[in-house]
Amino acid sequence: MNAINARPSLAAARVLLEAAQLPTADLTPEHCERFFYQGPPTAPTALVGLELFGNVALLRSLVVGPTNREAGVGSALLRHAESYARSTGVNTVYLLTTTAEAFFARRGYVRTARDSAPPAIKTTREFAGICPASSALMSKSL
Repeated sequence: MNAINARPSLAAARVLLEAAQLPTADLTPEHCERFFYQGPPTAPTALVGLELFGNVALLRSLVVGPTNREAGVGSALLRHAESYARSTGVNTVYLLTTTAEAFFARRGYVRTARDSAPPAIKTTREFAGICPASSALMSKSL
């Protein structure tokens, strides 16, 4: 399996995310500081991002290109992001998904009532408007 790297270029991250129909409207270069990827920095083949808010984090944009699926790349990136979050003092990771609830459930995430999300998560652009209200909110204690 390829090495996991940090900070893909914003343009490269957008290309991969848009190909998977994941949100990019709010991405900034600062977001990419906590994005991890595999593949070349100018053309990552998989990536995941974190937004940190003290002891909670929002996992966002886990994507694996079609040629790397079923190879454990998504799981490896998820474990890496969780380890990074834990090292910064995060004790709970949240995410929103419309298509990958089963993937995350197999990795210890549980569906969480949207109204129970911490204020920091509720005020993210993803929670407040980018992701549809029908998205499943999931969480995992680290």
